[in-house]
Amino acid sequence: MQIKPDSHIDFGYRDSQVRVGGIAALRWSARSATVNTILLLIALAVAVLALGFGDYPLNPLEVVTALTGHGAEFQRMIVTEWRLPVAIAAVLFGALLGIGGAIFQSLTRNPLGSPDVIGFDAGAYTAVVVTVLMIGTKHYWGIASAALIGGLATAAVVYLLAYRRGVQGFRLIIVGIAVSAMLGAVNIYLVTRADITDAMSVGFWAAGSLSRVSWEGLIPASIGGLIIFILVVMLSPSLRQLELGDDAALAQGVNANHARPVLLIIGVAATALVTAAAGPIGFVALSAPQLARRLARTPGVTVGSAACMGAALLAGAHTLSLLIAEAYRPIPVGLITVCLGGLYLIWLLIRETRKSI
Repeated sequence: MQIKPDSHIDFGYRDSQVRVGGIAALRWSARSATVNTILLLIALAVAVLALGFGDYPLNPLEVVTALTGHGAEFQRMIVTEWRLPVAIAAVLFGALLGIGGAIFQSLTRNPLGSPDVIGFDAGAYTAVVVTVLMIGTKHYWGIASAALIGGLATAAVVYLLAYRRGVQGFRLIIVGIAVSAMLGAVNIYLVTRADITDAMSVGFWAAGSLSRVSWEGLIPASIGGLIIFILVVMLSPSLRQLELGDDAALAQGVNANHARPVLLIIGVAATALVTAAAGPIGFVALSAPQLARRLARTPGVTVGSAACMGAALLAGAHTLSLLIAEAYRPIPVGLITVCLGGLYLIWLLIRETRKSI
């Protein structure tokens, strides 16, 4: 059968363009609030559980005792100084990745519209590789600035190449995949030409690991995350209107040409903060919005649900990496999210392809 270019990738977004009654909206809001609360509690519980794993294992009672400022001094140092920043980063970074994925999937009205798929993460990574290997700086603010600039520059290039009297989600994704592949080749070339020590450092960082996160890097990332949360709350009504289409958004007083670039910058900044602190962590931004939408049974993606789901996913992946380290050897959390996210992507493509036939 003949399939239109975008017909096989709507994945439920047609329903989000239909106005619903007040009772249905209240039901969706109530269910979303319940799901968000449960996901957030799961993320926090898993993060606290992760504080007990490591070379010096602690039981949950010892962890809680250390968090409250009691217990042995050595245990307090392990929990509050070494492990707590990583646990907080798992929740915070997961939420930021969920927000970035929700923004791009809403703007493109496509569940494949994720920063790591479109290539914005690859642009941030390329900028960091250039900063570390060619400029020689490893300071957090230098890396964070490079990641943000690289992500925004890649977003601008992809947007311009995909623009044809407007930007369609399918074209944006295809162009982004192509740009991401080219940037991947650039990254490999730079790493192969670098000093072996620097190349190993960048290669390990590229796997996406939370183990290097400390209070020094977490505090500025938390400040940036708070700013992003505030901006998202302020612009979420515009994002919902843009899901209905540019004409419908304009009828509601939202200028798509003004709102869309701002939302793109926020989405890139959300993932760039994570990339700067922990390296590229793939597939959380891709899967969190869709999994949250299916749990809450809402017609479209909601940023709050995606943030809570992202926090739960990354906290769970971090705990899983610690459990694997106990039995085998340490594995960066980015490798776990890529493996699990790849399985999710295969399932999503098979499921939606069957629906389209």
